[in-house]
Amino acid sequence: MKRWLILMALAVSAPVLADDTMPPAPYAYRQLPDAKQEAKAKALMETLRCLVCQSQSIADSDASIAGDMRSQVRERIAAGEDPEAIRAWLIQRYGDYVSYEPRVSAVTWPLFAAPVILLLVAFILLRKRFSGAKA
Repeated sequence: MKRWLILMALAVSAPVLADDTMPPAPYAYRQLPDAKQEAKAKALMETLRCLVCQSQSIADSDASIAGDMRSQVRERIAAGEDPEAIRAWLIQRYGDYVSYEPRVSAVTWPLFAAPVILLLVAFILLRKRFSGAKA
């Protein structure tokens, strides 16, 4: 019983004991010196979702993971990498949810097809309903 209480106390205190004193990533809050590169980075960051906030882009979020992602984007843009290659890398690393511009794939196609199917069913039902009323 005593061991169990000690383990529970450690489990509850683990988030408090976590080390959050790490400095932010180098480009988390600092822009690139080249204005064109910064514009590319900013445009890409606005299309990527913060994994913690979920309703904000990484450009707008103050979460530490968003700062790390901003820094990664800026460092890769400064190294000459294509924004779409960076997006693909982030999607591979964090999943499709990180992008505000989802791709059609074997997993996501029902999300794109469902509204069309529902509209088609509604049209057919309404057509039957109103064409039967004339007779």
